[in-house]
Amino acid sequence: MAQTDTDIPFADADDRPLKLDIYRPDGAGVGAAVVMLHGGAWRRGDKSVLAPHAGFLAQRGFVAISAEYRLVEEAHFPAQIHDVRRALRWARAHAGELGFDPDRLCLEGHSAGGHLALLAAASGDDPALDPPEGADGVSAAVAAVVAVYPPTLFRFDPDQRLAGSVPAASLPGADVSPQAAELASPIAHVTAAHLPVMLLHGDRDKVVPVEASRRYDQAVRDHGGRVDLHVFGGLPHGFGNQEAFRPVMMQMIADYLRRVVTNPGDFEMGPSRFERALAQA
Repeated sequence: MAQTDTDIPFADADDRPLKLDIYRPDGAGVGAAVVMLHGGAWRRGDKSVLAPHAGFLAQRGFVAISAEYRLVEEAHFPAQIHDVRRALRWARAHAGELGFDPDRLCLEGHSAGGHLALLAAASGDDPALDPPEGADGVSAAVAAVVAVYPPTLFRFDPDQRLAGSVPAASLPGADVSPQAAELASPIAHVTAAHLPVMLLHGDRDKVVPVEASRRYDQAVRDHGGRVDLHVFGGLPHGFGNQEAFRPVMMQMIADYLRRVVTNPGDFEMGPSRFERALAQA
């Protein structure tokens, strides 16, 4: 069973406390933490939505941190990414007492939270997306990111047709100019320095087209980055909340983070028998 601490304040945003829930391993952990961001179209949902997901990761040795961010009815973009960066910096600053290596801080998000996770991870410590108080000497960088059916590209022109894009109007604040829409688009921040990323998407998604993840996958590959894309046949948006599928998905995520962050040596593989035979021929 995971040890849980709820409603821990991590920052103030315009005199409004922001809070998170912490799920700790019962016993020795793997020395890594995962900040988790819920979905809900930036308009609904809260940190409790990911309680089963966070508990699953904690049972597998991760410190799981489900953080809230302000919804757009309260504050328009970029307030949401400001809050995510605040949560990441709080987690890094408290790594010692939480029992994880700050260089093994990871990020996971679902739907709107997946968008914020990719944006925070890809933009690193870019001051253009920092909250008003700035970095305060603490990095918001992460070691790896997992995004489940995430929006990755916003189109400012509603009549424009870009495969995998969603209207900028769906994220108030991203729709004030083409530049704001681009700033909010994680795909616009992909560079050769992109960290390892895992994308999960269903090909029956009618909310965020699966092309959103396919385009992001290609952008990372074009820059020489490391990406795992998993497209699930027949699954719709929100499959990560289905009780039957949740443990399958979360086991994939836990194994991915073990492979790229906590225990990469366990997954190192040399040439296959067939490849060795070809080399000797």
